[in-house]
Amino acid sequence: MEESKEKEKEACQEFPSRRDMISNLPDSLISQMLSCLPTKEAVRTSVLSTRWKTLWLLVPSLRFASNDFPDYNSFIIFVDKSLDLYREENSCLHNLELVIRKDYDDDQCCVTRWVDYVARHKVKHLDVECILVKREFLEVVPLSLYFCESLLYLRLHRVLLVGSESVSLPRLKTMRLEQNVYPHEAFLQFFISSCPVLEDLSIVRKDGDNVKVLRVHSQTVTSLTLGFEPGDGHMLYHYFDREILGICIDSPRLKYLNFNDDVSKCHILSSFISPSVKVNLGGVRYMSYYSGGVVFSNQQVASSFFSCISSVKDLVISETIMKELTRPTVITEHITAWAVPRCLLLALEFVEIKCCCKAELVGMKLAKYFAENSVFLKKLVLRWRGYVLEEDNVLKDLLALSWRSSTCQIEVCGPL
Repeated sequence: MEESKEKEKEACQEFPSRRDMISNLPDSLISQMLSCLPTKEAVRTSVLSTRWKTLWLLVPSLRFASNDFPDYNSFIIFVDKSLDLYREENSCLHNLELVIRKDYDDDQCCVTRWVDYVARHKVKHLDVECILVKREFLEVVPLSLYFCESLLYLRLHRVLLVGSESVSLPRLKTMRLEQNVYPHEAFLQFFISSCPVLEDLSIVRKDGDNVKVLRVHSQTVTSLTLGFEPGDGHMLYHYFDREILGICIDSPRLKYLNFNDDVSKCHILSSFISPSVKVNLGGVRYMSYYSGGVVFSNQQVASSFFSCISSVKDLVISETIMKELTRPTVITEHITAWAVPRCLLLALEFVEIKCCCKAELVGMKLAKYFAENSVFLKKLVLRWRGYVLEEDNVLKDLLALSWRSSTCQIEVCGPL
């Protein structure tokens, strides 16, 4: 027995405890380890010892989510104390992500003071997401954010932006604006154009955002994504009288244009879209609607939309829009592609079709339409899911079509 205890003692002396081994690591390595933990757990390491009390403050990135706490007040207190410690220790906080869900209308506001702090302390990456917040209780973005010259990435989801006559974001390259409310449409235009190196811009509109015409005027944006979220009462918004929302794009360096929008509410007033721009029509929907007592059909809406992008050479069509483009008529059940104007067909060089509904019928019909009408088509890709189709058979059917372009490459990929 005595001999066994002596061996255990020797082993303990030879191999120090894990805690001591970790504590002896340099601060820079410990901060990297802590950055791999959820913020709440990283903060809890401060109680391990005096050595660990402030080590978590070396972590340059924090993520706070209200759902990680038992109640909203606990969340507020925790974030307030954490940011106070950063202030006291003069620590650098480069990345901050806030995910906030308010369950009650009287939950206190917090975003303004938290964003104000990080904006004044050279934050580089800021992500603020407010979930299920009613319009009248939206969190307000502080004016200091408009002058955060260190900011590289900004995402604002469902917040209220106030007006300002001046904006200075000289390093901002990526911006995501989702379901926010703006003082007026002129401010949003000004806000976008006040970012001199902005490259990647994504805007998700919502009804009641105070922007009737979205104007994207930027000399630097290369990737633009546009979407729409109807919000409360969206069914009525879709089917009854509503405003036609406009888009005006003036971005000469644009390379990628992604539409995840219901274009029946989206009329492109003017655009400078060069032939080199790659257009991706994602969750686009077409539907007839009423506006000012006038009925606009699917055909009118879709034809007008395609005419605005008629010079592009690279087009990706999602399964959603494909079903609209090839929707059968009630009487004849014939598949038509009336929405694609001939001017677009004369410019297209690349087409990708993604489908899931009746791929063997609808997908092939649309492919046939492009094959027979696209003069300069260089490549056509057909993808499908939900159906067990032999790629060899699909390829054989495609090769049997009458192709206007003798140099077009064909690619089939299924299922997705």
